Amino acid sequence: MLRIILRRILRDGSRSGRGSNGPTKKDRHSMLCHYNGVIGARTNATMELIDSHAHIDFPQFAEDRDAMLVRARTAGVTTLLAIGSGPGPEKLDAAIPFAEQHDWIYATVGTHPHEAKELTPAHLEQLAKLAQHPRVIAYGEIGLDYFYDHSPREVQQRVFREQMDVAARAKLPIVIHCRDAWTDCLDMLEKNWRPTGLGGILHCFTSTLEDARRGLDMGFLISFAGNSTYPKAQNLRDVAKALPLENLLIETDAPYLAPQPYRGKRNEPAYVGEVAKTLASVRNLAADEVASATTENFRRFFGLTAGSPAKSAAAERQ
Repeated sequence: MLRIILRRILRDGSRSGRGSNGPTKKDRHSMLCHYNGVIGARTNATMELIDSHAHIDFPQFAEDRDAMLVRARTAGVTTLLAIGSGPGPEKLDAAIPFAEQHDWIYATVGTHPHEAKELTPAHLEQLAKLAQHPRVIAYGEIGLDYFYDHSPREVQQRVFREQMDVAARAKLPIVIHCRDAWTDCLDMLEKNWRPTGLGGILHCFTSTLEDARRGLDMGFLISFAGNSTYPKAQNLRDVAKALPLENLLIETDAPYLAPQPYRGKRNEPAYVGEVAKTLASVRNLAADEVASATTENFRRFFGLTAGSPAKSAAAERQ
């Protein structure tokens, strides 16, 4: 109704002539953009959302980090998993301060495969200690990246195994980063991780339905990010449609991979609802149904309870 009223006002104003007091073409455009944003925020606010993967410590948020978190809450984000891989081994606790400051934010620790060549035994010892922090509920993101190959592949594989060992000793599920390395990654998980029974998250999933099912069989949830909203990503939407809803999560991977309505801009947690809408559209569901299901999936997997997340997280770590 608000949109209809606004358009009538703007239409009438456009007919009032150059010399009238009606809004100019520039004014009409600005008003539409403002009210479209209001309407969009109201729509998202009706959904309870969990962003299962965001890099809120990254410098892209340096100028408006507090405001960004407020926008996330306004958009309906009730829980956020802050990924602690940070800039590399020089900042291993990158996400923990946010989880200490906000009871709706949880943290991970771990070193990204890009920085695998920089990780030392001393770093692994520090990660093992950080993994015991009561606000750390997962270990990652870790894995393999054969697209960029910032670290030699054999080093990536060694560090992947070493970090899986740290996570297993801490009894933490793992958050997997995998790009152009699915065969090796899943084979290593079969050998080194499946026996732990701890499972994890296949973050920003980009592979096939067969690979997704291999992950499910090992106790992983499959998380879809903003790239699933892109016009050429029908393959990802097909996978999201075929998988059981109870095994899905949504994420932003902010500040990267802004969903289609914001593509080309910095991504942020407030936009995670766009992923819910896309998954809903291919599954013939309402967006709030996908939002509710993925929220429940996250809480169930991590043993969290709505309304008292800090207490339940600490209990889960015992």
